[in-house]
Amino acid sequence: MAKSLFIAPTALASGLTSVCLGLVRALDHQGVRVGFYKPVGQSNAKADEEDRSVAFIRARTQLTPPSPIPLKQAQGLINRGKSDLLMEDIVGHFQQVASDVDVVIVEGLVPDRSEAYTARLNVEIARNLGADVILVSAPGERTPTELDDWLDFSARMYAAPDDPDVIGVILNKLGEPTHSALAPKVTESLRTNTPDYAGQCRIFKRLRLLGEVHWQPELLAPRMADIAQAINARVLHEGQLYSRRVQKTTFCSRTIPNVLETMRPGTLVVTPGDREDIIVTTALKALNGVPLAGLLLTGGLTPDERTIRACHTALNTGLPVLQTDANTYETAFQLASLSAEVPDDDIDRIEKVMEAIADALDVDWLQQHLRIDRERRLSPPAFRYQLSERARAADKRIVLPEGNEPRTVQAAIICHERRLARCVLIGNREEIAGVAQSQGLELPADLEVIDPQDVRQRYIAPMVELRKHKGLAPDMAEALLEDNVVLATMMVALDEMDGLVSGAVHTTANTVRPALQLIKTHESARVVSSVFFMCLPEQVLVYGDCAINPDPNAEELADIAIQSAESAATFGITPKVAMISYSTGESGSGQDVDKVREATRIARELRPDLIIDGPLQYDAAAIESVARSKAPDSPVAGKATVFIFPDLNTGNTTYKAVQRSANVISIGPMLQGLRKPVNDLSRGALVDDIVFTIALTAVQAKQVEEAHAKASASH
Repeated sequence: MAKSLFIAPTALASGLTSVCLGLVRALDHQGVRVGFYKPVGQSNAKADEEDRSVAFIRARTQLTPPSPIPLKQAQGLINRGKSDLLMEDIVGHFQQVASDVDVVIVEGLVPDRSEAYTARLNVEIARNLGADVILVSAPGERTPTELDDWLDFSARMYAAPDDPDVIGVILNKLGEPTHSALAPKVTESLRTNTPDYAGQCRIFKRLRLLGEVHWQPELLAPRMADIAQAINARVLHEGQLYSRRVQKTTFCSRTIPNVLETMRPGTLVVTPGDREDIIVTTALKALNGVPLAGLLLTGGLTPDERTIRACHTALNTGLPVLQTDANTYETAFQLASLSAEVPDDDIDRIEKVMEAIADALDVDWLQQHLRIDRERRLSPPAFRYQLSERARAADKRIVLPEGNEPRTVQAAIICHERRLARCVLIGNREEIAGVAQSQGLELPADLEVIDPQDVRQRYIAPMVELRKHKGLAPDMAEALLEDNVVLATMMVALDEMDGLVSGAVHTTANTVRPALQLIKTHESARVVSSVFFMCLPEQVLVYGDCAINPDPNAEELADIAIQSAESAATFGITPKVAMISYSTGESGSGQDVDKVREATRIARELRPDLIIDGPLQYDAAAIESVARSKAPDSPVAGKATVFIFPDLNTGNTTYKAVQRSANVISIGPMLQGLRKPVNDLSRGALVDDIVFTIALTAVQAKQVEEAHAKASASH
């Protein structure tokens, strides 16, 4: 039977929904099968609108919780003396959610003075669900003594003999400013002045402090589309209306020299529509690569048509432009009064909230308290979390030859801040710092940058030595080393770097060819191949080979299967390998299916410890109901985690079809079979794609190091 955790806020504006979302994500990180249930809804949504908590859960997970009972309906049942019927409904819905999960997060009601019974209703629901209670509290300006008294009072509401146990507390919004206008900066003094609640509150000697979530203004940053909707502004130019976020606002009524320094990345520039000097200055900033949030023209005034034409190129950078009839003073008041709630459709912001809160929670203690023993599956959040943890532990030096490419620079800074790897950018430090600044970032002083002009000459002789069997001359080596990818590959080949990531602006051939020539294949590998980690809703699967080998023979296909199984195991996925074909078992014949059958035999012979079966059709490998009819005796059918495709045509087509049709995130391709890790990026890679590829490379490098150490010990 699933355990249940009832999350109860101690007051309004505690951040209840955000904490519930974070708890779901934190448990999912651990591979726990977690469900979500909100018994009673308090929102003011229209009858046909979805509850916000339920909408967020459905948007960011594959859970489909039932809609909550409206508060008015619950109130009506209580007033008519039918509380038992209300509880029967609640317990029935809870059982539906709990039927196939380990833990259910239950969101309680927010205490409200106009609806005083809500606090007692929380107690009744928690008791009837047999739930442990976790209190959520935003301390605000309370002293530790005041917070102690408040939490003690809140916990005593559950102190009757039959009431549920309060097991812990989550403190939310620590350090929130009294006047939290649009995204003010969090200063060190603000963090320093936050009381040490953990050390000074007596209540944490009997209740577990499960997390301290600090106030983070970047999680409040609305999109320009949200601004337009909130103040009923007209959209004069859409640009990147749904992706640009407002980190700060500047109201421009001064002269140009006095406003220039306020126009920083993420800034919403607010100015009367007839201040054409400010409008042109904003356009110039956009053309210079400063990613402003947008431009808001007040007073219902429209610039001269000639000014608009002059700014046309700047608009093509994606700068959104809005117009409002309100004057600047009225607009300032409207912006200061914006709701901090996350809009239902702002998936990116929801995701960041979930991750930020999940990272702050003591989920290990919680898991131990719940004593969850069920076999885990590796969900996408769990995969990303474990990948990050293993990359941090590996502490590897990863070279990035595309050192001045904006996405790569941003990814390197993120990896540096999260300690996922010791990134090394190839390029001119001053130029790279400029690229970072244009993105609103600062290049850390301790993030390593190597100027290729300073080091290129010293790699000529080693490269000639590595390629002497091919007759490489020094002048040719010098010419080849003008390519930073070749230069970085030499660094890896000489063991100066642990791995390489490239491809944001280079082709796969540009990345892979130098690796094959200079790093070469591992002693135990027949071929270099690739895998994609396919982040399906419920779990992460491995697809290989979808990027490198056009038509491997049976021996090579067996090698790809073994490599892919080892890669899966390296990243926490239990390998159950399906050799994919157009036929299942002995039902078909022909050259292609015979190749898969022979590859299966070879792989089993080489690695009897692995669970491998084939040939299997994709549906037989992936879907349990199909497996029961097509391959009932297969140890893999219906439960495959590693899918090996017979050729590149099949593999690449399948991975792209699944990725695009099911809107699945795919991480890769990750190359396997090289002596040291080199990984290729898609030229359309997002910053997060590059970050996770760097992390993958770091973990691979650690695996290579351990394999070499094991081989040396055996000799």
